[in-house]
Amino acid sequence: MVVPSVPPSPDDALALLRARIDAHSSQDRVQAGSLIVTVFGDAVLPRGACLWLGSLIQLLQPLGVNERLVRTAVYRLVQEGWLTTRAQGRRTDYLLTDAGLARVDEAARQIYAARAPSWDLHWRMLLVTEALPARVRERLRRSLFWQGYGELPGGVFVHPSADMDATLEALAADGLGAWAGALLPLRAQRLPLRGVAPNRTLVQQAWNLAALAQHYADFVAQYAPIEAALRSAASAPPPELAFCARTLLIHDWRRLLLRDPQLPAELLPREWPGERARQVCRRLYRLLLAPAERHLDARLCLADGHTPAAAPWLWQRFEPLDDECSLGPPMTA
Repeated sequence: MVVPSVPPSPDDALALLRARIDAHSSQDRVQAGSLIVTVFGDAVLPRGACLWLGSLIQLLQPLGVNERLVRTAVYRLVQEGWLTTRAQGRRTDYLLTDAGLARVDEAARQIYAARAPSWDLHWRMLLVTEALPARVRERLRRSLFWQGYGELPGGVFVHPSADMDATLEALAADGLGAWAGALLPLRAQRLPLRGVAPNRTLVQQAWNLAALAQHYADFVAQYAPIEAALRSAASAPPPELAFCARTLLIHDWRRLLLRDPQLPAELLPREWPGERARQVCRRLYRLLLAPAERHLDARLCLADGHTPAAAPWLWQRFEPLDDECSLGPPMTA
């Protein structure tokens, strides 16, 4: 006898959302700086890339980030060149620097893409042309890893589609700009010669795709039940809950993409979970967007008390540039 499945209820959706937020808030150590970068890129950028520090403190408190952590983290982000300050009387606005804005824009092209990028069949390579101190080499390896680069034997780092200017800017932001003279950027294409190694051999040597696939599977296991429950609910979640869930969704998705080289489908294993994860993220973001924006309307403001409106392009995130919205209208009630 087959027992029919019971569709999720609205209470299921809220319980799953709260469980995800509680799991994050109860961590022993919250990475406040990284979370603030996510908030700026996802919520603050569409409203002018600027907000009052007190507003940021209020937005992050439900996510387990207290005022002390926020103040410490924004200070470090200013020192690292992500943020700058603007005084308004006794209050202070924080806004993205030009360099921070460039990095956020570059990341947004991947984060909110409706589909994985196409490939031009050229590999981007960085060759280390001189011996580096062990500590510098490890910092270089780690910085490039978080930009999606793989490593080949002999001091060669490889990526299928990286913007090399953006790569060098990111290395400079990580304190490695002084070592740019030791790096030789190249663009290479496999020649169609008989008996030579295929592109898949390079992929197998440069990246641990099994580990990346597991990260994508974990993302789907975390968020697909939330998306299914929320899609079946009769109404949108409360605004604050929606904002917190949207922030964690994009935070987790962003960190996944940072380590993903965005390999073309022909170089990936069959049934690669990355595309399913993208579609889960895309659909759930759409469900959370409108109620989360209502929370930002009520809580996000500048030091002078003004609440900037969201730019119209916000609603086109995760949508192909040549398409009308394929996911239907956002959940609004």
